Amino acid sequence: MAFFMSTDQLAYYIALGQIPGVGNIIAKNLVAYVGSAEGIFREKRQNLLKIPKVGPVLADAICNAQTLERAREEMEFIAKNNISAIPYTSDAYPYRLKECEDAPVVLFTKGNGELNAKKSVAIVGTRNATSYGKEMCKILVQGLKKHDAIVVSGLAFGVDIYSHRFALENELQTVAVLGHALDTVYPAEHRQTAQQIEQHGALVSEYCSKTPIDKSNFVTRNRIIAGLADGVVIVESGEKGGALITAEYANSYNRDVFAFPGKSTDKYSRGCNNLIKKNKAALIESVEDLEYMLNWQLDQPDKTPRQANLLFDLSPEESLIMETLSKESMLNIDIISLRCNLPMSRISTLLLNLEFNGLVKNHPGKLYSRT
Repeated sequence: MAFFMSTDQLAYYIALGQIPGVGNIIAKNLVAYVGSAEGIFREKRQNLLKIPKVGPVLADAICNAQTLERAREEMEFIAKNNISAIPYTSDAYPYRLKECEDAPVVLFTKGNGELNAKKSVAIVGTRNATSYGKEMCKILVQGLKKHDAIVVSGLAFGVDIYSHRFALENELQTVAVLGHALDTVYPAEHRQTAQQIEQHGALVSEYCSKTPIDKSNFVTRNRIIAGLADGVVIVESGEKGGALITAEYANSYNRDVFAFPGKSTDKYSRGCNNLIKKNKAALIESVEDLEYMLNWQLDQPDKTPRQANLLFDLSPEESLIMETLSKESMLNIDIISLRCNLPMSRISTLLLNLEFNGLVKNHPGKLYSRT
């Protein structure tokens, strides 16, 4: 069912993300403790001080009327510029990103892209892409066309912009995650591509308008790139760089990470080679490798009627899992946990029991399907 939120309610979520000293994790904990974003701002100062991890400085910041006023200014800006603001409590919030503990409280988007598409791949790499990197990027994106996968990247020079442009050329939706607000485009040279992405995908940011461009924001936005994708592909990277940070985020989110190998003497292959050497990324040579690891080559819906509940004495929780799996050909364990509203530890035990009974099959990439 679609999620509807009043303008006032949305303003409270935007304000929550603007409180100095409140990060995304603390903000969500506050909502969980109080019950709503609006409730946080309506609490008296003395009551706020009773909340764990809320001290005098933070309580004063929450009570500051300017925070809500700034949020209402932002509401006017997004309405005027056809921008959507999606709080993490909304059904429209990308379900992959919602799994990540440090996901933004509010995600600002501009465009018509489907952030909850069935298949999504992030492609990132060095700003100094070589002809080899550009060619690998092109071949990979062309291979993704048959899957109608969304291509996620960061609109930066090099591999990022090539990924977006190749996606547009192949009529694939593409999502650009920005390290700044939606009131500008950086680098300015990519403004035309950004406009095309709006028509065939989406521009995404966690920052309110008028947020100063800061180098550190481009680092933290990499977690959103990783969080929006089923898998992250590093095309080329030096020994240090933003692509490697994205890979670290992806690994922490239990996403599959892939890297194109290169010669040991190639400067912009050292990062990829190190990821592979340290078992932090799977070696990829073509889209077929990605298909195998993500089980996309097995992605054929099974229309056969199931009678599992009649053959086995399933518990209500097991029946719920079987019903959830019947709606998809294959699901990640994290998604099963989310849709069944059961903790991961409980889901793992139930899935193991169902696997022993021959009712579900475990695939690489923490994916499960009905047998």
